[in-house]
Amino acid sequence: MERLSTSFLPPFALDNKTKTPMYRQLYDWFRHAITSNQLRPGQRIPSTRNLAAELKISRIPVLGAYEQLLAEGYLETFTGAGTCVAKSIPEEASRLQSWKPRANPQLINKRAGKLVANQPAAPRRISKRAAAMLRVPPQSWLRSLGAFRSSLPALDRFPIGVWSKLVAKHSRNSPIDTMAYGDSMGYAPFREAIAEYLGAVRAVRCEPSQILVTTGSQQGLQICAQVLLNAGDRVWMEEPGYPGARLALTSPGAELVPVPVDHEGLEVAEAMRRTRARPRSRQVRLAYITPSHQYPMGMTMSATRRILLLNWAVRTGAWIIEDDYDSEIRFGARPIASLQGLDGDGRVIYIGTFSKVMFPALRLGYVVVPKYLVRAFFNARDAADIFSPTLYQAVMTDFIREGHFARHIRRMRMLYAERRAALVEALRDNFGDAVEVVGSEAGMHLVALLPHGLNDVAVSKKGAAKGISAMPLSMCYMKTQPRPGLILGYGGTTPAQIREATRTLATCLS
Repeated sequence: MERLSTSFLPPFALDNKTKTPMYRQLYDWFRHAITSNQLRPGQRIPSTRNLAAELKISRIPVLGAYEQLLAEGYLETFTGAGTCVAKSIPEEASRLQSWKPRANPQLINKRAGKLVANQPAAPRRISKRAAAMLRVPPQSWLRSLGAFRSSLPALDRFPIGVWSKLVAKHSRNSPIDTMAYGDSMGYAPFREAIAEYLGAVRAVRCEPSQILVTTGSQQGLQICAQVLLNAGDRVWMEEPGYPGARLALTSPGAELVPVPVDHEGLEVAEAMRRTRARPRSRQVRLAYITPSHQYPMGMTMSATRRILLLNWAVRTGAWIIEDDYDSEIRFGARPIASLQGLDGDGRVIYIGTFSKVMFPALRLGYVVVPKYLVRAFFNARDAADIFSPTLYQAVMTDFIREGHFARHIRRMRMLYAERRAALVEALRDNFGDAVEVVGSEAGMHLVALLPHGLNDVAVSKKGAAKGISAMPLSMCYMKTQPRPGLILGYGGTTPAQIREATRTLATCLS
C-alpha cells in the first residue's frame, strides 16, 4: 500500500484536570481519529519524540499510547518510514463510528415529571435566492472536459513555453511586486496594456484608470449587480441568454424581464413594449446584452438597434452591461466594434475576459467603468477579495506587449475555423435535416437546434454518460417552452474527436 506523507494532525488538547491518564487520552483520541477517517489508512503520524515535544509532555505516555494502538492493529511500523495508520481499518467501519454517544430518543422533563418525546428541530431559514439556487438541477454535462465542452479553448495549442518563461522571469526578478498586496483596481501596467488593446482592437474609449481587473467576467457581472442594482429593480435579459448572468444579476434581488432576440439581436422595441405593458412595475434599471456575439445563438446586434438601445439608456437613466466574452474569435471579418465606443454619456459598462481565449484557469477579466463610478467599483472589488493575483497580471502584461497575445489569437482563429467546419460537416453527415445549425460565424461554439418536442436536457444527460459535454439550449431560457437544442463547443475538441462524438451524439437522439 502506498504510504502517505506526514501531515498536520487534527486539533487535540490534553486535559490535565481529568483522572484519565495521559496515555489513555492519547490512545482514545488516535483511535477516534482513525475510525472517523480524520487519519487515513497509510497516513504517517509523528514520531513519539516529535509528538511529545509538540504537546510539551514526557515521551513515556506517548510510547504507551503508541504501543497499545500497535497491539490492537490501529497502527503499523515500516522500516525507514516510521509509524503509519494501519491499512486494515475499513472505511465502512470508520464511517459508522461516532465521537459522541447518540442522544436518547426521549428526554425526561424532570421539573414536570413527565416523559416527553424529542421535538423535530425548527426548519433552517434561508434566503429566497438560496432557495432558488437549491432548485437548480445538477448539470451532469459540466462534470467533465469531454467533447463539445462550451468555452473550452484548445489548451494543447497554447504557447506554454513562452508563458512558462514569462512566469519564471517575473517569479525570479520581481518577487516583492508580485507577492505583496496589490491595487484593488489591478496591476497598473496590466491596466495600461488592456486600455491600449481595447482601444486598438475593440474601439473602446477608456483610460487605464477606468479598468478594473477581475477574476473573470463572472465576477465582473457580480460587481456590476452589487453596485448598480437594488432589490426589485427590473433588468432586460436576452432570451435565450447567458445563465451565469441571470445568477449574478438576481443576487441583489432584481427582477429579470426576458426579451427575445432575432437575427439582429435584442428586440429593443419589444422590450420597450413589455415595459409599457406594466406601468406600475419598477423602472427598468439595466439591460444585459452580448451584442458582438450573442450568447448562445451567435448573431451580431445591428447598428440600428445599438443606437436605439443607447438612446433608451440616456433617456431613462438606465445602464447597459456589454458582455464581450469572445469577440476576438471571428471568422472571415474583423471583430465588430464595441457598443461602448458609441456611448457618449457613460451609460455602458464593458466586460471582457482573457480566460476564454487564453485558458480558463487564468481567471483574469476586466470591467471598463464610467469615470464617475470608479470609486464605487473600487470599493466593491475591495470588499469581494481585495485584488487579483499580481503574478499572472504581470505575466499577461508582457504576453500582450511582446506580441504573443496577437499571434496566439491569429493562430486560434484559423484553428477554430477548421474545427467549426469539421463540426458543421459532421452534423450534416450524422443528422441531415434533423438539426439546424446557427451561430457558426464566430466564437468557440455553435447551436444545433433539435426538432420540436425533444427533451434536450435528457439528450445532454445521455451524452454526459458517454463522455460528451453538450449543454442543453433550454438552460438559457427563462420561459416555460424553450426551443430544444444543444450548445456544442468546438474550441477544445479536435476534428477526430468531433467526428466520433457527433456519431455518439446521434445515438443519444434516437
